[in-house]
Amino acid sequence: MKRGITGVTGYQVRRMKTSGGSFLLEVPRDRNCSFEPQLVKKRQTTLTEELDNKILAKYGLGTSYDDIVQHLHEMYGIEVSAAMISAVTDKLVPMLTEWRSRLLEPLYTVVFLDAMYFKVKQDNKVTPKVVYNIMGIDSHGRKDILGFYACESESAHSWLGILNDLKARGVDDILIACVDGLKGFPEAINTAFPKTEVQLCVIHQIRNSLKHVASKNSKEFMVDLKGVYQAETKDLAEYNLLKLEEKWGDKYPIVIKSWQNNWDNLSAYFKYSTEIRKLIYTTNPIEGFHRGVRKYTKTKGAFTSENALVKLIFCAIKNITAKWNQPIQNWALIISQLDIYFPDRINFGR
Repeated sequence: MKRGITGVTGYQVRRMKTSGGSFLLEVPRDRNCSFEPQLVKKRQTTLTEELDNKILAKYGLGTSYDDIVQHLHEMYGIEVSAAMISAVTDKLVPMLTEWRSRLLEPLYTVVFLDAMYFKVKQDNKVTPKVVYNIMGIDSHGRKDILGFYACESESAHSWLGILNDLKARGVDDILIACVDGLKGFPEAINTAFPKTEVQLCVIHQIRNSLKHVASKNSKEFMVDLKGVYQAETKDLAEYNLLKLEEKWGDKYPIVIKSWQNNWDNLSAYFKYSTEIRKLIYTTNPIEGFHRGVRKYTKTKGAFTSENALVKLIFCAIKNITAKWNQPIQNWALIISQLDIYFPDRINFGR
């Protein structure tokens, strides 16, 4: 308990046993023996799951081990070590294992695939660690994180292994996959799911293009480029792409060539209605999820281990997805149109 309670004449030290080890607890003593502790009852020597749950709740909010130790001391007079806190948070590991191996839906209408980077201490040095994330939208319009995977680096080969893991967990079909411009990514997706349509993120393509355009030309170039990706139809977009090449091809051939080489996967969204276009032309939905994860991990300069990284990301996922209880906007219209574009692939229970 916290020191400074009215009527307290002293403290009795009691050794408590928990799932993570033992610690010393200072229990206040009052003159009338009327004090009734709530978290740790009188004559109790084995701690219940209540404190463990409080520790997990604090950890799930991104609180560091040291801050949890300080919080427990200030609030309850409990002296615990960071190692004991780590042992308690290891309870998340079997939960994470079960979550990662759970069965998934046979069909996802849209899947967003993207990666984020963290720093992890390994072999007495800090190394980068990439975490692959997959967000899916099922046939009812509800979002979910299908899985996350920590690897050494991002590659199409690694993504193929992850996609095969989704198949092993019950995913039979994906209508549309939205990804960035990683080399070989569309080929990896179609190897695992041959019927899936791949939409490259237009926003990523624009950002990469502007990296190769001089600042003095960027504003004028963007005006011309908007005529391509904001066109009403694919035919008009291709016409404007030809005009873009005529005007800027000699000065920025790498940029124009990139749009031409990736055009099949960049232009997939043109055949759809405005509602579907807004949904798939960018990987912003999963990037928004990444921003949510960063809120929980932003205090970590470098994680002490990969285990610490995946435990906290798992907590972040549970907190974030708890709010995803409604279908996305205009879903009734979107799913009706997708059923027309992808006949006999969406099961409405009929």
